[in-house]
Amino acid sequence: MKAAVFHGPNQPLLIENVDVADPAPHEVRVRTVASGVCHSDLHFVDGLYRMPPPAVLGHEVSGVVEQVGDQVHYVQPGDHVIGCLSVFCGHCDMCLSGRPNLCANPELRRGPKEQPRLSQNGQPVMQFANLGSYAEELLVHENALVKIDKDVDMAAAALIGCGVTTGVGAVLNTAKIEPGSSVAVWGAGGVGLSAIQGARIAGARMIIAVDTVESKLATAKELGATHIVDASSHDPVEAVRDLTGGGVEYSFEAIGLKKAAEQCYEALAAGGTATIIGMIPQGQKVEIDGPSLLREKRLQGSSMGSNRFRKDMPRYIDFYRQGRLKLDEMITRRLKLEDVNEAFRAMKAGEVSRQVLMFD
Repeated sequence: MKAAVFHGPNQPLLIENVDVADPAPHEVRVRTVASGVCHSDLHFVDGLYRMPPPAVLGHEVSGVVEQVGDQVHYVQPGDHVIGCLSVFCGHCDMCLSGRPNLCANPELRRGPKEQPRLSQNGQPVMQFANLGSYAEELLVHENALVKIDKDVDMAAAALIGCGVTTGVGAVLNTAKIEPGSSVAVWGAGGVGLSAIQGARIAGARMIIAVDTVESKLATAKELGATHIVDASSHDPVEAVRDLTGGGVEYSFEAIGLKKAAEQCYEALAAGGTATIIGMIPQGQKVEIDGPSLLREKRLQGSSMGSNRFRKDMPRYIDFYRQGRLKLDEMITRRLKLEDVNEAFRAMKAGEVSRQVLMFD
């Protein structure tokens, strides 16, 4: 199959042939239909996070089941599915305590003595997030998939695989905001726009979008922001405090920047909660004012929207069908696999909200 292969940081991905193994007993082979281009992938391309090459990046994906292992009962060939990096085992402490998004059981991956799922010239090729969706096919554990109806647009479905689940879930599952709340979201990319929509769905009375790109702020207004703050020309913390009369009850950082995470916390009212969604580069520390904790302010993280994805994703599809979750409006461009490096360039330039690579 063709795949966009990562050979090291600060290098373009190369379109190359990669071999795919046959499914093991609990594995599923999926033909990729759509793969979103997420900022998390760019972190590895830029060297902010590390992954040994060669590897296939990509993790926001929808596709069609092609082949199943002999112990797979959840899906069958022809089923439409969304892939999710929150692959779960179902029996570890995290899964049994209701937090399957934090499962890290190694049995979900092939061991070092087993044939690799992906290879080139007999050498293993890593799968980012146990998915590797910048490729014509996936070979994944069955617990990395959720079945969806065949009439769901596959580009929209791909967005649900990461960005939407991460952003909407951070609001509904991690922070559990209350109706009538005041909310600020730092970053109006795919995840931030999803958090804004999650706040709208949850009934927030004030939703403030913070970004430096005018076009992104305009999209944020279209998707549910009641107010916008251009952080390129205003101090966002002061602007949020002015708009709210002292600070918001809930704030979300959806960029992955130390400074933005600190601003997200500083903009809270007493008793408020800041949720960090973005991937802050490895080794960086987020600093907050210690005495402010006496005002019962909280800083917390969110992993993939604290999802139980086989339950959450069908709900998000229903929101989409009902017109409450706008997904088509989030897609700036639909491209081909060969355009992946251009997609990264446009993302870094701030030209897009979300881009989707289409394989059909």
